[in-house]
Amino acid sequence: MPVGKVRWMAGGYVDCHCHITAEEFLEDTDDIIIKSRKDGIQALVCVTEHAAEFERLVHLSERFPDFVMPCLGIHPIQTTAAGQRSVMVKDVEAVLPEFDKYKDSLVAIGEIGLDFTPWLAPSSEQREQQLKAFQMQLDIAKRLDLPINVHSRSAGRQTIAFLKEQGAQKVLLHNFAGRPSVALEGVQAGYFFSFPPAIVRNDQRAKLIKQIPLENLCLETDSPSLGPTKQQERNIPSNIGISCRYIASVKGLPPELVCEATASNALRLFPRVAHKLNS
Repeated sequence: MPVGKVRWMAGGYVDCHCHITAEEFLEDTDDIIIKSRKDGIQALVCVTEHAAEFERLVHLSERFPDFVMPCLGIHPIQTTAAGQRSVMVKDVEAVLPEFDKYKDSLVAIGEIGLDFTPWLAPSSEQREQQLKAFQMQLDIAKRLDLPINVHSRSAGRQTIAFLKEQGAQKVLLHNFAGRPSVALEGVQAGYFFSFPPAIVRNDQRAKLIKQIPLENLCLETDSPSLGPTKQQERNIPSNIGISCRYIASVKGLPPELVCEATASNALRLFPRVAHKLNS
């Protein structure tokens, strides 16, 4: 879609990837949501990492039906009492009924994907389990005709190759850190890319952002993680304007245009979000 023909369906930012049910928000969830509205956000596309978040996120979306847009998924790295570990197929198998239970509430499946960080998934067996868990959730997304919200840390090339192999179409690659040449393979497949406020800490992503067309970009915060300063206790959705202004600066565009274009892109990527906002 040419920049001059961006279709603007509603006003404000769309945070395409945040964790509103994270522990860091448990004590003031409502305050965070209210502040997000006041600060110019029109929708929060909220993801999960593990099954314990599913019910709470759906209930939040019922309380804020035109603002909290739920995605359910099992993250490739699971946090347990013993520490972090790579996801296993049994983690997804245990919650398969939940996807059908909540299917009418969902706007996407996520956060799902691959994380081949060496100290988290060092063995081929662990990586194979991740691929199978990813595959299972891609199949759910296909069956329910939902987009996917994708994690790809230390596995950008593998993730995009696997998505293309599986015929995935409506895809958001959040906080993508792969090479520009790999990202452009995703662009050719019609995928979208989003970046959190942490991009302002250094200019490592500038070349990547510069090469991804505006019509393939979205905004995210990944809150409560990946805020604009390392000292910040937690990131919040209201920081999304920081991402917007940085992308605008890199591309030499007005921030207002980037806000409009990325929101329009988000509403194309997540049709159920557009429906909820326009209903």
